[in-house]
Amino acid sequence: MDQSSRYSNLSLKEKDLIEGGRHVLCAYIMKPKAGYGYLETAAHFAAESSTGTNVDVVTTDDFTKSVDALVYEIDEAKELTKIAYPIELFDRNIIDGRAMIASFLTLTIGNNQGMGDVEYGKLYDFYMPPALLRLFDGPSTTIADLWRVLGRPVVDGGFIAGTIIKPKLGLRPKPFAQACYDFWLSGDFIKNDEPQGNQVFAPFKETVLAVRDAMVEAQNKTGQAKLFSFNITADDHHEMVARGEYILENFGENADHVAFLVDGYVAGPAAVTTARRRFPKQYLHYHRAGHGAVTSPQSKRGYTSHVLCKMSRLQGASGIHTGTMGFGKMEGEAEDRNIAHMLTQDSADGPYYHQEWLGLNPTTPIISGGMNALRMPGFFENLGHSNLIMTAGGGAFGHIDGGAAGAKSLRQAEQCWRAKANPVEFARDHREFARAFVSFPHDADKLYPGWRDKLASAVE
Repeated sequence: MDQSSRYSNLSLKEKDLIEGGRHVLCAYIMKPKAGYGYLETAAHFAAESSTGTNVDVVTTDDFTKSVDALVYEIDEAKELTKIAYPIELFDRNIIDGRAMIASFLTLTIGNNQGMGDVEYGKLYDFYMPPALLRLFDGPSTTIADLWRVLGRPVVDGGFIAGTIIKPKLGLRPKPFAQACYDFWLSGDFIKNDEPQGNQVFAPFKETVLAVRDAMVEAQNKTGQAKLFSFNITADDHHEMVARGEYILENFGENADHVAFLVDGYVAGPAAVTTARRRFPKQYLHYHRAGHGAVTSPQSKRGYTSHVLCKMSRLQGASGIHTGTMGFGKMEGEAEDRNIAHMLTQDSADGPYYHQEWLGLNPTTPIISGGMNALRMPGFFENLGHSNLIMTAGGGAFGHIDGGAAGAKSLRQAEQCWRAKANPVEFARDHREFARAFVSFPHDADKLYPGWRDKLASAVE
């Protein structure tokens, strides 16, 4: 059934829709299956995402039609479909009237992902109007809270050198805590990897106490504050709360040194909101394990990494993994720096829409996935700043001289970029950075050809 007469209005102007402030705008890359017209399919896409179905129903009235989602722009050659969703369509909490990402996802990538006339359809960007934006929680804590704990300025407090204890699974509590201590001798921040929790060989409560003791010991040894991000992800709300409360009870005066990690993609918006609302004083660390199933450029359905990160800021993530922008082991491109800008700036451009955040707290880019000291100068040059958290697992514990030297090499790499120095020349006077060249020789040969002759004495 061709529904384009009801669910499309190509005379609508995007500028007018934004100025009106009553619509969420979404940009999709959508392709109909063979035999279906483009506008016809786009209109069906909008119908299934809002008030319609595949037939006319007798219960529809004039009010129903007033909240139809409308296709307002198409470009068949570019496979581009833009749809305007009236904000009245989106669900609100009955307890406080707040908006929810679960409703946003149900509408914008719900039934439209399985329609028989759609070859594929993927959400590439969205615009959130002020009237709905203000109803999202947003972050309650930011990287400024971590800088404060570390004794740094709360504006431009700089690089937080972090790691993930490797191997990600298989360590018992004592060796796990020892690895934490070793890294903390030079580094700032350690996170659980996403599968770590309450394994039979590493009971949660025993691990928490071991990490607490290692943190106290490292702080006493170095005279510097240290940070740890504990995974509290669980299927059950009460389990998440129990884990968080146990951590805070046992960390005591160091409670503000602890972040709570939530696997936000696999556990979903309810888990993120549980952490955001139950523990508003803790830094909320959004891990996105599994996201590649829909965000990967190879996937033609779902949504992009840009959309995921933008949603995380609305939900209240203090920080989210953003990939490595083509400089690490994960999929990504240099242009992904625009995702970081969307997370941190109050006014930013996405692929299709400009977004004003109206003072909503920023979300920290957390950089992780195959990074080491040698890859960092180019990464920072591309991004343009180092006000972020980097968690380099193999980049720290793959250092030939161990985790503490690995942590120091990360810090020296950031200093090299900040000084605008030639990395090979900088390495001559910074041993841990120099030893990163022999620790990761494949990267060294690729990024800095000729380094072996120039650093022969420095790397011995």
